[in-house]
Amino acid sequence: MSKCGYIRARVEPKLKEDVEGLLATIGLSPSQAITLFYTQIKLNKGIPFPIKISNEVTLEALKDSENTKGLTRYKSAKDMFKGLGV
Repeated sequence: MSKCGYIRARVEPKLKEDVEGLLATIGLSPSQAITLFYTQIKLNKGIPFPIKISNEVTLEALKDSENTKGLTRYKSAKDMFKGLGV
């Protein structure tokens, strides 16, 4: 398979430097690491590791969002737009 897709991303220079150093230690180029990451996302049908929330403000907002009395729930975006008359 020909590799001709491009990904452009902006990251902090220090993060880039640190990660590229670690990748070199294990013998991976940044392109190989990104390909590996994308492959794992495809195989797992999502991010291949748990993503945790440690921010107290976010946790409080999530707790508040559980109180959904008086809110209308929809099964899909299509149903929501229909319900809103859009």
